[in-house]
Amino acid sequence: MTDTLTPVLTADWGTDRAWTLEAYRASGGYDALESTLQMAPADLVTLVKDSGLRGRGGAGFPTGMKWSFIPKDNPNPTYLVVNADESEPGTCKDTPLMMATPHTLIEGVIMSAHAIGAKVAFIYVRGEILHVVRRLRAACREAYEAGLLGQDILGTGANIDLVIHAGAGAYICGEETALLDSLEGRRGQPRLRPPFPAVEGLYASPTVINNVESIASVPAIVREGHEWFAGLGTEKSNGFVIYSLSGHVLTPGQFEAPLGITLRELIDLGGGMREGSELKFWTPGGSSTPLLTAEHLDMPLDYESVGEAGSMLGTRALQIFDQTTSVVRCVLRWTEFYKHESCGKCTPCREGTYWLVQVLERLDNGEGKDGDIELLVDLCENILGRSFCALGDGATSPITSAIQYFREEFESGMHTPSAELFPPAASTLFGQEVSA
Repeated sequence: MTDTLTPVLTADWGTDRAWTLEAYRASGGYDALESTLQMAPADLVTLVKDSGLRGRGGAGFPTGMKWSFIPKDNPNPTYLVVNADESEPGTCKDTPLMMATPHTLIEGVIMSAHAIGAKVAFIYVRGEILHVVRRLRAACREAYEAGLLGQDILGTGANIDLVIHAGAGAYICGEETALLDSLEGRRGQPRLRPPFPAVEGLYASPTVINNVESIASVPAIVREGHEWFAGLGTEKSNGFVIYSLSGHVLTPGQFEAPLGITLRELIDLGGGMREGSELKFWTPGGSSTPLLTAEHLDMPLDYESVGEAGSMLGTRALQIFDQTTSVVRCVLRWTEFYKHESCGKCTPCREGTYWLVQVLERLDNGEGKDGDIELLVDLCENILGRSFCALGDGATSPITSAIQYFREEFESGMHTPSAELFPPAASTLFGQEVSA
């Protein structure tokens, strides 16, 4: 790993009116677009493959490999869809990127669409973030007016159109096939696979679906070269990423650094924890990933190391909780979210998340019954691997990991409310010393 921070996607976030085409071009934006559109699409796919870029939306699947799955003999048009439905609790990296420098994403869309042979691309944005939708549409208009989108882009003969689509605010639409259903005008629910989107996705045509940060990383790879990108991070987890640091730290925010940085280093960059705080537990990739504890402070934050620790790097939403936080209450709040956001298509998720909330509420209120902890584990085991998509699996992860590390707190829920053991006011005080 090189420098602690590697500002690439975030380098111009502080620039005056960074979201405008003028400011983006002043920093070198679109300089490499003409030459890129004159490259053979297969060469561009190879470039991204060689860089080691992996999906930044959670799963970490190699981006170039995903592009190569598009069949060459399919008569239907190919589509590129950017998943900007950022709604994982604790995740807040794509929204500021699209607000600060939307042209970074748009340039990435043009290059990526050329690589896979797509003439039309879509950016599916979470409906609640209307300010982002407006900013993307304004940037899209600028790109069309400058001849960077549309027909015969920059005289290269490339024809690429871009549609900014606002969703209706459903967490399930972050699941790629549910997103496709929503984009087609139907209720967002996951599809049975196979067929996979690369073969039969949007409008039953070959489709590549990538996260905002994945696509936004492409222009930098093209400009600087795949060796440069592969030289950042670790041996198997290449490049830079944006880490979202929140919770009981003095300076929460977005920190762009190479993969492999440790949580201890990130907390130091965030000004440390508030006075009197001790790290109790944290999420490495949002609330749908298994919790980790202080023993993992010096673990490299890359896909392999976090996986070996029993969790997932996910969206790199690092939510930090100190000793004032009730793990039972925290897990209950997340489970309430998953219950509410379940699309209801499959029984394990629809019914299972409901019953998880009922049991957790009892424990949070100090009214637990004998066998409730075992019941929680049993419910999780019956949801995990049996739900239609990953929402059900994600709902179980914080529960089973919390029981693994903090079983005594769940046992205390048999007779003492969480609010007595961990007064909520102590967790919500910021900038003040935590009383012993």
